[in-house]
Amino acid sequence: MLYPSIDKLLNIVDSKYTLVHVASIRSKEMLENNHYQMKESEYKNKKELGRALEEIEAGLIKLAEDK
Repeated sequence: MLYPSIDKLLNIVDSKYTLVHVASIRSKEMLENNHYQMKESEYKNKKELGRALEEIEAGLIKLAEDK
């Protein structure tokens, strides 16, 4: 089973496309800058994409709404 669940993430983000876009940008930032918002031991995933999804679920990444 994948963590975090797509169902939980879609309650936070309005669409799958937005979720993929935000997670990919954040995972690239993690790779380039080696900057994480949580402690290494708090992540359940080992790869940056999974860690980006965990940050979205934890509410550490806020999405700006279009006007």
